[in-house]
Amino acid sequence: MVNKDFFSALADLEREKGISEEAFFDTLASALSSAYKKQYEGETGVVKIESDSEKGTLRFFLTHLVVDAEEAQEGEITLEDAKLIKKSAKVGDMLSEEFIPKDFTRIAAQTAKQVIQQKIRETERDNTLSEFSDKEGELMSGLVRKVDMKNVYIELGKGQIEGLMLPQDQVPGERYETGDRIKVFVKRVRNGGRNAQVLVSRAAPGLVKRLFEEEVPEIKQGTVLIKSVAREAGHRTKMAIYTEDSRIDPVGACVGNKGARVNAVVTELGGEKVDIILWSENPLEFIAKSLSPATVVSVTQIGEKSAVAVVPDDKLSLAIGREGQNARLAARLTGWKIDVKSESAAAKLALAEEEKPEEPEETGGEAE
Repeated sequence: MVNKDFFSALADLEREKGISEEAFFDTLASALSSAYKKQYEGETGVVKIESDSEKGTLRFFLTHLVVDAEEAQEGEITLEDAKLIKKSAKVGDMLSEEFIPKDFTRIAAQTAKQVIQQKIRETERDNTLSEFSDKEGELMSGLVRKVDMKNVYIELGKGQIEGLMLPQDQVPGERYETGDRIKVFVKRVRNGGRNAQVLVSRAAPGLVKRLFEEEVPEIKQGTVLIKSVAREAGHRTKMAIYTEDSRIDPVGACVGNKGARVNAVVTELGGEKVDIILWSENPLEFIAKSLSPATVVSVTQIGEKSAVAVVPDDKLSLAIGREGQNARLAARLTGWKIDVKSESAAAKLALAEEEKPEEPEETGGEAE
């Protein structure tokens, strides 16, 4: 007879942890099988449990499938050994012997307890993974729990799941201290062994996109669309936006009254510069806008997804940016290879092309 508090505790376990009574008894059976085999070396049986919460009883059985083989595998018993237990046993029968776990040694019982705790942790982890599986690509707030030489560990949700921020997902120049509450972008949810683990980022372009969704109702409602985002975390982001509603100024919606909306995002990003670009279905027009804040005189296509952008001489350094950053981000934003040239350089190139001597026409016949 089992104390009724035992079954009451199981009900609490299901309600609080999401672990069903059935899952618990499966775990217990697996634990007892492990402990039983540790105590009785060579034992191949599988433990089964029959429970009756109304009567308050648990019964434990060691089960074997009778097989016609010289050696039994997991869950099996040879026909010869089976006949020693039950003379009428035949191949294909399932033999069950009831036993009482209290006969286990202290070590075996301890092993069973450890396995049960492990299985309960696994169930909690699986439940958490299931709960967070739809969080990929979302913005979440978390508490920095630990910072080591490389990684940052963040408590997410109710602290049941751990967010891991790898070095490549951290923003250069940002400092993370234990106890800090920060916003992170969920890159991927994975099974991290003993614990469910979520890979998060502060450097992903998706973080900027989600922050604007929080600040700009028109984006959240879908009337203003974010077409693409290019980012070098900690330095600069370019975001292309678009709307089909002629009544809406998409750039103004993202900037907000006196810059309130974009400034809220910039503050969260630690002062990172953000260029809001109006997307165009005309790729050359889009390229010209993507080189903002520089003024572009002309854009000419010179190959498949390759173009030359001409800018005023005094805007060349602005168009290219420090160490080529502005031009590089424009290329990522548009998906085009962009060669930025000053007006004077473009004019010299055009003149040189005009002064090239014409090549004589070939008069040879067809090759045989």
